[in-house]
Amino acid sequence: KEERRVKMKKGEKAVNIVMMFILPIIIFYLFEFFLRNPFEKMKFPIQFLNILFFEILFFLLLAIFGKVRTAVRIEAILAIIVGLVNYFVIQFRSAPVMPWDLFSISTAASVANNYQYRLNSRAVIVLLLLLMIAIFCQKLKLKITTKLPIRIGCIAVALLCLFGYTKYVQREQTVKTYKLYDKLFTPTTMTYRDGTVVAFIMELKYMHVEKPSGYHADRALALLNSYDKTDETTGTAPVLENGTLPNIIVIMNEAFSDLSVLGDYETNMDEIPYMRSLMADAENTISGYLDVSVLGGNTANTEFEFLTGDTMAFLPQGSIPYQQYVRTETDSLASCLKSFGYQTLAMHPYRAKGWDRDKVYTRFGFDHFYTKNDFENPQIIREYISDQSDVDKIKELYEAKEDGTPLFLFNVTMQNHSSYTEEYDNFIPDIHVTGTDSYALNNYLSLLKKSDESLADIISYFDEQEEPTIIVFFGDHQPTNSVVSPIYKLNGKSVSSLSEEELRNRYKVPFIIHANYDIAEESGLTMSANYLGTKVLKTAGIPLNAYQNYLDSLYPDYPSVSAMQITSGDGKVTSVDERKELLSDYQVLQYYHLFH
Repeated sequence: KEERRVKMKKGEKAVNIVMMFILPIIIFYLFEFFLRNPFEKMKFPIQFLNILFFEILFFLLLAIFGKVRTAVRIEAILAIIVGLVNYFVIQFRSAPVMPWDLFSISTAASVANNYQYRLNSRAVIVLLLLLMIAIFCQKLKLKITTKLPIRIGCIAVALLCLFGYTKYVQREQTVKTYKLYDKLFTPTTMTYRDGTVVAFIMELKYMHVEKPSGYHADRALALLNSYDKTDETTGTAPVLENGTLPNIIVIMNEAFSDLSVLGDYETNMDEIPYMRSLMADAENTISGYLDVSVLGGNTANTEFEFLTGDTMAFLPQGSIPYQQYVRTETDSLASCLKSFGYQTLAMHPYRAKGWDRDKVYTRFGFDHFYTKNDFENPQIIREYISDQSDVDKIKELYEAKEDGTPLFLFNVTMQNHSSYTEEYDNFIPDIHVTGTDSYALNNYLSLLKKSDESLADIISYFDEQEEPTIIVFFGDHQPTNSVVSPIYKLNGKSVSSLSEEELRNRYKVPFIIHANYDIAEESGLTMSANYLGTKVLKTAGIPLNAYQNYLDSLYPDYPSVSAMQITSGDGKVTSVDERKELLSDYQVLQYYHLFH
């Protein structure tokens, strides 16, 4: 009996040791199966690279807690938590969790209750299997030594291994050896091909923005001074015929887009008829499409590009400048117009702290920031303040401004914010797309119709005002893949099989600049969001500062400079590797503007 007992203990120990290596592998595959089948896109050497992380993490947990079952249980629970978060984040914004999202937890939490959380059958199975591992690992009884010095040594070794693993994954040679997919502008594809962990670690190295090659503050200042044309002007804004400067009202409309750029579809009625009329050579109107740097979310990055003239092309993919880089007073359209005597107001009918706007707008030079708390009895569509109540507030602020003081108002709307799958008593979609029963698509297009109506209202209002006023209207990004997939399907395509050109179309949104006085009309323009602010100033007749002059001179040669693409004046789209060489001056000036 004693001999049998000894054999059983040895057998249990052997099983424990084997399971120590096998269970982290199983947890890895289940973790990846939350999103998709890892065997379809991920090559075996890359799978091994991901498995290595799960093994290291397991031994770190084992060193900390001293029990195999505890280490397995914690790793399984972590896989459940991170896997579910990533699963839903991809559903809601069509991009996975990235390192910079850690800065956005509070913003994400503020809108988290506005989504429906549903798992597909595969995700449910994965969840149950991981829970089974966490529960039934109780039979794993192997422990490591309880001697503190040895435990501390094991923890130190595991941490060193984790650090070394991170550095190894981030090496350029590793990318070449394993043929890792390193195109940061497509993070979802990167996650699918490289694995969630490896992709995340590869992105970590971009948390810090490195100085451009050859950067020096003196060089940047000299370059900036070469574009300073204040000696050629009076240094003050011109006065229009009626003796005043034009008011400038900017509306960045949440998720407003023209989905016809993606493919043909037929509806029972046009969702944006007024916007289309403005874009069709309307009087006193400049119109076209913006190439933005974000898709389905990260609204703050489009407004960052518009307000500063900086581009996300030179910043880490997925980063949020508002939360990471705008730490001190920073030149912007607001500070520029303030220097010409403008009253500068920001408005967003939601919470003030989203994307740290309450701090950033002050650093940008806005006099006041109006939020949802400043709206009295607004109309609510779904769970958000409507665009109509939003433009009514603009009218109210305009009518309350001091006589003779021009107004610059920058407004970010909220009505069209995702999710689009829920049903509400206070909003029933009236747009229907032929050939599909997608509620999300019908809901989204019906919301656009409301936005289009509010745009017609605000332009009609200011067209009747005596004070010269410019209205700027554009979308921040297109909606998530869950909304547009039916359109691709109607056109015989899918989100996963888009060409690079078709993928770039996912980053196009319409814009208009309309004046209630005579301006030169333009239509069919294409530009990235970083140029739009300068275009508005030129339209208003406001003298440009040195940085804006540089952007104005760069635009004809490179009309689109975004995180998604850099397009030259002849239509050539450059690769990521060519960016530094082509736009070295822009990188130097932006780094100086943002970090000096």
